[in-house]
Amino acid sequence: MKHFAELFTALDQTTKTNTKVKALASYFGTVDDQDRMWTMALLSHRRPKRTVTTTLLRQWAAEYSQLPQWLFEESYHVVGDLAETIALVLPPPNEESHFSLTYWIDFIKALGPLEETEKRTQVLAAWKQLSSTERFVFNKIITGGMRIGVSQKLMVRALSQYTGQEESSLAHRLMGQWTPDNTSFEALILSENSLDDISKPYPFYLAYQLEGEAEALGTPDEWQAEHKWDGIRGQLIIRKGKLFLWSRGEELVTAQFPEYAPLAQLLPDGTVIDGEILPYKDGHPLSFQLLQTRLGRKNVTKKILQTAPVILMAYDLLEWQGEDIRERSMQVRRTLLEELITQHPTDGLVQLSPIVSYADWETLRQERVIAREKHSEGIMLKRKTSPYLSGRKRGDWWKWKVDPLTIDAVMIYAQRGHGRRANLFTDFTFALWKEEQLVPFTKAYSGLTDKEFGEITAWVRKHTVDKFGPVRSVTPFHVFEIAFEGIQESKRHKSGVALRFPRILRWRKDKGVKEANTMTDLLAILEQYG
Repeated sequence: MKHFAELFTALDQTTKTNTKVKALASYFGTVDDQDRMWTMALLSHRRPKRTVTTTLLRQWAAEYSQLPQWLFEESYHVVGDLAETIALVLPPPNEESHFSLTYWIDFIKALGPLEETEKRTQVLAAWKQLSSTERFVFNKIITGGMRIGVSQKLMVRALSQYTGQEESSLAHRLMGQWTPDNTSFEALILSENSLDDISKPYPFYLAYQLEGEAEALGTPDEWQAEHKWDGIRGQLIIRKGKLFLWSRGEELVTAQFPEYAPLAQLLPDGTVIDGEILPYKDGHPLSFQLLQTRLGRKNVTKKILQTAPVILMAYDLLEWQGEDIRERSMQVRRTLLEELITQHPTDGLVQLSPIVSYADWETLRQERVIAREKHSEGIMLKRKTSPYLSGRKRGDWWKWKVDPLTIDAVMIYAQRGHGRRANLFTDFTFALWKEEQLVPFTKAYSGLTDKEFGEITAWVRKHTVDKFGPVRSVTPFHVFEIAFEGIQESKRHKSGVALRFPRILRWRKDKGVKEANTMTDLLAILEQYG
């Protein structure tokens, strides 16, 4: 654990990419294979299941520190991070631990079946022998909140430096449902047969948001344009007569979409299609919210299949006749994709994402303006000569999203943030007018600068009407423009609507509270775009 705690400190103390990669590569060369595997797992969000609730950890930490529970809770609200709060308030250790990261993860996993009193005994024993930083790491793992400022891309680069293997090969090896419990470093990283898993997807190629004018990209004939469909990015894999469906988040979601099952016989072996899992009916896409009813379910009912049918809107072909063709140009891959779907009818389950025809950038700009009317989020631009790369890259693929929907709302509640913003009010609840009352309709926490967060925090402290734990009810006064990507009816919300990706667009200091929009205005947006 000492090595991992030292790594955590080294990564936390720098923002320089090369320094982080060097620290990781050095760490991989220091620890054994098991610790390497668990480090790779933690950095790629493969954490052990939580075995102790945060409520119990807070209670035990307060008792062990001899603090009143209210004082511990106030400390937590100020610090903003439970793992750090516990590490700060605990007495100094009276023992010293030399156990590895793997030992402590196995220790945490073994707590699951124990009774509460035994769990408490074991957790206190761990706290008593771990240093402050080791306790922090231990607490992060046991709460399921282990996040380190290292992307999987950086981890792959560090592994490449340590092993001498190509980054693209390592990125592929790390895809799939591996855990340190079901494979080894040798099998996953070093073995020549590590890519034989027939279900394994390819790393997704991701686009950046287009900044500036499209004309800066060059001539239109260099670029393929498609609509950016609002579903779940996925890879459909057919190998050895079996079908696998992966989401961009590296989740195997085959069971949630059983209607794709016939494709195992309709498409040839050695086929991998990159596309959008899209709710679709009567010739057009449906609301993204319908798709959410399909996720996280063990059983997909007949009713759900009828109300939220899906297709795969095919963007790209990554594997053809068992061959990895990602290095071929976008234009060549598109031609092969068209041939594949033409020669192997799929009863509409797989449909080609239509290419948008345009002669100049202004024509495409107008297509983008009406994208929302076509149930699209905007336009995707892909250089015709581009290979299919791994991860988010600039230059060849761009997303040109529609402008967000907006509405002016009044802030009525404020809550403190977490981490470095624990002393600032950064999470807000907003309301709209309904006759003479303000009706809450959404929360948002991003969009302001640090200076603006500091300004609003000072104001909240002076104008708090009531307190509800970390939440403050404030005098209705400030108006903010709220941006959002979508809207739908919702029985769970008092307002009757739910927004998709709400965020603060700007602070409308030029508007008085009575100039904020009304619920009628919001419902009009719902009627047009819901």
